[in-house]
Amino acid sequence: MATILVIDDDTSIRRSLRRILETRGHEVREADNGSSALEHEASADLDLVITDVYMPEMDGIEFLIRFRDIFPDTPIIAISGGGYATKEFVLQDAGLIGATETLSKPLTVDGVLNAVDRALG
Repeated sequence: MATILVIDDDTSIRRSLRRILETRGHEVREADNGSSALEHEASADLDLVITDVYMPEMDGIEFLIRFRDIFPDTPIIAISGGGYATKEFVLQDAGLIGATETLSKPLTVDGVLNAVDRALG
């Protein structure tokens, strides 16, 4: 199956996504912010990235921009529960910057799996 990087500063979200994705046989890597992801986890062997938008150190939007420059073809799913702007607004921006799919928190199992299936083609 696919190798998927999950980036979120919320440990419980990362764990939940790991469980959901591993039930489908995917290999899951984790990072707690965009900076850590780029430094330690981002590589050419990733099939998909799922990233939160609001995180410390490097948020999901900056991560998207930098990651797209290095790996333009890797699909990315941006997720958000909102923050200083409405989640719909930031997710729309993420789509314009290069996110393949977007999901609003709270996430559902079916929503995650359907987005992953679409992103992976």
